[in-house]
Amino acid sequence: MKRREFLGLGTAVVTGTALALVSAKGAHALFGKEKTFPLQLSEQEWKEKLSPDAYKVLRKHGTEPAFSSPLNDEKRDGVFHCKGCDHPVYSSDAKYDSGTGWPSFWEPYNAEAVGTSKDFKLIYTRTEVHCANCGGHLGHVFEDGPQPTGLRYCMNGVAMTFAPAEA
Repeated sequence: MKRREFLGLGTAVVTGTALALVSAKGAHALFGKEKTFPLQLSEQEWKEKLSPDAYKVLRKHGTEPAFSSPLNDEKRDGVFHCKGCDHPVYSSDAKYDSGTGWPSFWEPYNAEAVGTSKDFKLIYTRTEVHCANCGGHLGHVFEDGPQPTGLRYCMNGVAMTFAPAEA
């Protein structure tokens, strides 16, 4: 084996191991960046509070199938809330049809509604969006959205509830 091949193989093994660790532990835990959120529940309490699908997305960073959420087609005026803690996260005023199959917004409800962190689960880095109150995984934000922000907050409907505006 040539030196170049050996070094390439070593890099692939190290990279693969690091990616596996990140996927298994989550990027925050791996790099010592555990964040504390105002609402703290035990894993058992989360399991009791949430449906299995909502738990998988909010607490285990899963993704629901595209076009599976009724919230993708929600057109009424109102506010979308985190399903884990009822914290307002998006207004219907910022919702638009991105064609992706997930509820999409061009901005959060307000500056304190959501937080972001880097997601290293895929080959490329993504920006994860989480509820600022309980830390629940809501989805990801991408830079291919409409103006005025140019952002697409691509959310999992199972991670949210909708409260229609009062007439």
